[in-house]
Amino acid sequence: MMGDKKEKIGIIIPALNSSAEINLTLLSLKETNKVFDVDLLLVDGGSVDNTIEIAKSYGARIINTSPNRGNQLALGALAIKGDWMLFIHADTKLEEGWIKTVNNFIKNPRNSNNAAYFRLGFNDQNSAARRLEKITEWRCRFLKMPYGDQGLLIKRSLYNLVGGYQPMVIMEDVDLIRRLKPYKLIPLPVTAITSANRYSKNGYLIRSARNLLCLTLYYLGIPIKLIHRIYG
Repeated sequence: MMGDKKEKIGIIIPALNSSAEINLTLLSLKETNKVFDVDLLLVDGGSVDNTIEIAKSYGARIINTSPNRGNQLALGALAIKGDWMLFIHADTKLEEGWIKTVNNFIKNPRNSNNAAYFRLGFNDQNSAARRLEKITEWRCRFLKMPYGDQGLLIKRSLYNLVGGYQPMVIMEDVDLIRRLKPYKLIPLPVTAITSANRYSKNGYLIRSARNLLCLTLYYLGIPIKLIHRIYG
């Protein structure tokens, strides 16, 4: 409807030497300003490639900091403008239709105290990728535990209420999701397609086993620095 005020949304992308993937990420966000008043922010952890130049070409603001994704996300949340925030990784692109889906979620007043995430997809035709997508769907449905690769859409008031991202070098996504457990985590019917590079490099079975080990160690209270070394 003509004259409708656009909802302001902040999009936070933590990055580090992400030039190989970030163009597709930003391309999938390109039409956002047709629906939203967008504040696009790249929080860079010290890239030595042309990640920052690519982000600037899409109109992103830049914050420079140390390479620590939890800290990058936390800084982004402090610097971003808007009542709603969308956190998305630099190697993840959102499939067509995501803008309408997110807009519908935001416009529903019942979602002020809810957070949302996307379905997970991999940019790999390997059957192992499809199996891992199914396992992720099961984990999200029954354990209510999406990971950072799936993005996070959350209102600032709820984000602040639960304490937001902590400056953790790893497990920052799991840490925040645990604190969101008393609230609804809603799956959006749109896929976030993320890079499968780390799985292709190590093998899906080995990489998945290592992820599970790291998650178990985190719940056992093992120091984050040790978990980060194991994660690789």
